[in-house]
Parts: sequence; structure tokens; C-alpha cells
Amino acid sequence: MTDLSLWGFSPRTADAHAALGLPDTVPARVVAAPGGRWRVVSAFGDLLVEPAGRLRFDAADAADLPSVGDWVAVAARPDEGRGTVVALLPRASALVRKAAGRAVAPQVLAANLDLVLVACGLDLDWNPARLERLLAVVWESGAQPLVVLTKADACADVAARVEEARRVAVGADVLAVSAQDGRGLDALRDALPPATTAALLGSSGVGKSTLVNRLLGAAAQATTDVRAHDHRGRHTTTTREMFRLPWGALLVDTPGLREVAVWTDGDAVDAAFADVVALAQGCRFRDCAHGPEPGCAVRAAVAAGSLDASRLEDYLRLGREQAWLARKADPVAARAERDRWKAIHRSAREHMRAKRGE
Repeated sequence: MTDLSLWGFSPRTADAHAALGLPDTVPARVVAAPGGRWRVVSAFGDLLVEPAGRLRFDAADAADLPSVGDWVAVAARPDEGRGTVVALLPRASALVRKAAGRAVAPQVLAANLDLVLVACGLDLDWNPARLERLLAVVWESGAQPLVVLTKADACADVAARVEEARRVAVGADVLAVSAQDGRGLDALRDALPPATTAALLGSSGVGKSTLVNRLLGAAAQATTDVRAHDHRGRHTTTTREMFRLPWGALLVDTPGLREVAVWTDGDAVDAAFADVVALAQGCRFRDCAHGPEPGCAVRAAVAAGSLDASRLEDYLRLGREQAWLARKADPVAARAERDRWKAIHRSAREHMRAKRGE
């Protein structure tokens, strides 16, 4: 029998499974999602499972189906090494982005995470704006982000990059590591204590698979060289998979993200830009959009040089993206957003008239 505590099973999970009232099922954790089916670990060991018809029928979208890290109730057929997923247990956290492409729908990348390692390369891939976007996704998940700056061996001034990342990653720690020469790996292991479930998130080519192999001490993930002209990768990881690290932590490797569209509410965007939100407390108007309104403390900070203009623009861009998703998903929200902007513009016009003495 497999000891499920090695895979994060806890009294909370046991209670959640018992509350379903499905005595003919066993709890299992999804550890991989190959080709529309799932590989789970259960008391019977590894099983290849498919969803029950009812579970698929009741799902509003793909986010209601199991993802790597989820706990599920499985009607097991251990002699066949197979089973059927009957129910999805409640998630403690979920790493969600907008599905790639034009569809306005969520995609769950991993579930029940304690920590998300946000990987950014210190070679030509370095992009603070992408880091801000990834952090917004992580804050929404309910997990704690940890920024991992990979390829430190390829950077001439690691300390400067770390400081730049810290200015962006408000509320998160930052580590610089190199899978090539080993720097920073001990600190990363310390950040992943036994029984922790973490996911590795980042764009293609930042060295996630190489880092997983170093942590595992084995070549579990295929790797390829990045392209010479732009240092971007080739999606060597094509499916999500959970690995158990030698000291007992669990790590989910995810495919490289070429498109990181947020699926989040305003609170998560605010968490990723806590410095901007703190400045906004000094704005004259509570609903200040940090544009043409008078008395904007955020714009004043940009003018004074204490806030980078690019940081504000990224905050506004993510806010617009989040509002667009909300409007697409909810027509009532669309009307409310139009009314809000009408009120902002009306207030600005009235202020200008009063200033002119009209």
C-alpha cells in the first residue's frame, strides 16, 4: 500500500473525502495529466483514470475538471491499474490563467499549492513586465510566490537584477540560482521543506526542466538548448507533472507559458502592485484612475521619480485586462464599468469648469 502522506494527504483531505459520502471510492492525488486522462497516486499505487460521465457533464468548463495537484475520489480497479474519477475534492488553492487563444475561459495549471516558484531567466529572457504578470496570477491562486532568477551564471551583474526583481516582487522573496554551477540551490532547497507542494512557473526557455533535474538529482525532464537569436525555449516540457523531491517536497513542473493572460480579480492585481496601491491611498479621489484626474498621488510619485513610469503603466495595463475579462464574462459588470468611467470623466470635467470659474 502507498503511504499517501508522502504525497500531501492530511486530515483535512481525509475529512473532505469522507464528507462526499462515497464509500466505494478512495482518495487519490493527480500527479500528471497526459493526453486527456490523469495519472493519480492512491493507496493502491499509481492508477490511470478518466472522469465519470456525470463529472464531465456537470463541469461548467475545463477548470471544474481535475488538474495536477488536485485530490479526487476514485472508483479504483487496482487489478487493471485504472479507475474512474467520481468527484473532485475542494481545492485549497488553484493556479489559474486565462486559457490560451481567444476563448474567455479559465485554465487551472495546478491545484493545492503552498508555494509557486516564478522562474525568470537572467539571460536575454529577463523581462520585469512578464514577472509582474506572473506574480498577479500567483497572488490570485492563494499560494505564496517565490521569485527564482535562473541562469545566474549568464548574468554579469546578478545583484543588480536581484534588486530590480525585489522592486517588482513586493511581498515575495527573490533567489538567484544557477543549475549549471549550483549557486543558490541550497537556499532553494531550504525554501522547499518536506510536505510542501510547489509549482514551477515561467516562460519557455528559462531553464525550468534543467532546474527540476538538478533538484531531483536525475534527468527526469528532457531539456534542449534555447535558440541563439532570442534565448527562447522550445517547450521541452509539454505536460504538467508532479515530482517528489528526495527530501520529501513535491514539485509540479509546467510547460513554458508563451501567453500569460491573467484570470484574476482586482485584489490579486493590487497584491502584485502593493507599492502602487499604497501610493493611491493619497489620491484626492477614491476612484482615481491615475490618469487625467487632479490630485493623483501615483502620478505625482512618477513625476518625482520615486515610482517608475513603466511600473504604473504595467499596473494600469493589467487592470484593463482584468476589467476586459470581467466584461466578457459578465454583461452586468460591463455596464458597471462603463458607468464608472462616465462618472470619472464627469468629475474631471466638473473640476476643470470650477477651476475656470464657469
